[in-house]
Formats: sequence, C-alpha cells, structure tokens
Amino acid sequence: MSQAVLFQPAIRKECPPGACACERELLLDKLGSEAARILLLTREEEKRLIERISRIGSYEDLLHVSRLMHKNLGIVLQISPAAVEVRTVRGLQIRLADQPGLCRKTRETIPAAIRKCLEHNPAIVYAILDAHDLLGAAAPARPEEPATS
Repeated sequence: MSQAVLFQPAIRKECPPGACACERELLLDKLGSEAARILLLTREEEKRLIERISRIGSYEDLLHVSRLMHKNLGIVLQISPAAVEVRTVRGLQIRLADQPGLCRKTRETIPAAIRKCLEHNPAIVYAILDAHDLLGAAAPARPEEPATS
C-alpha cells in the first residue's frame, strides 16, 4: 500500500528581527490561501523575477509580467506619472501595493528593477505616459448627441 506524499512548497525565510515589518507571521496560519501566495516568493524566486523584469522589452510585456505577479503572488504593481511633469524615469512613481508578507527588501528591489528596465527602454515610458493620456493620444471625448423624439 502506497502512502500519499504531500508536497509543501518552499516559503520565504523569516527576515532578521527589526529589519522588516512584513507581518509574515500573520500568513503562516493561512498557508495555501490566496493571501499567503506572497510567501512563495523565496529569495531564489525573487532573483528569477528580477531577471525576468530585466528582459521586459515592451509595454505589453510589462503588463503581462504585472498580471503574472498579481495572479501568482498577489502583488499589485502601480506605475503612474508623478503629479508634476515627467522629465526622466525618476518622474514615474513605481510601487507595490501594501500587503502582509511582502518583505521590505522586495518592496525596494522590484520597483528598482522596473525603473532600470524603463531607463533602457524609453518606448515603454512613452507607452505608460500615453496610457495615462499625458501625450494626448486618447481621442477627445465627444459630446453626447441630444436625444431626438
């Protein structure tokens, strides 16, 4: 008679005390839940993610990677132009939405990798600005036609 072997995926190791406020402990009781997906981002997996981000070559690819991060880990990537003018990539606000289990270091490394990618791919920056209608590519809103009786 064979016994079923349960597979326990590797989870991220605990941060040194005082170095992070990721609230990892809150998720340990909920392993397997959607909220605990972020714990699957081990240091090795984070390195693979950073490598993948460095290979982004288009705005569509950036959106795809962002969707995969949300689907697989629950990470919400937010990229938006700053309130003032955008002269360089530094004018974009790149951040990860707050969530329990997301390490302080990860909150810094993923946006930094995206910023570095954008510095090498200005076409992606223009697409981001265009998506926020800062380059005026969106068609002007047409006034509604009056209803005829």
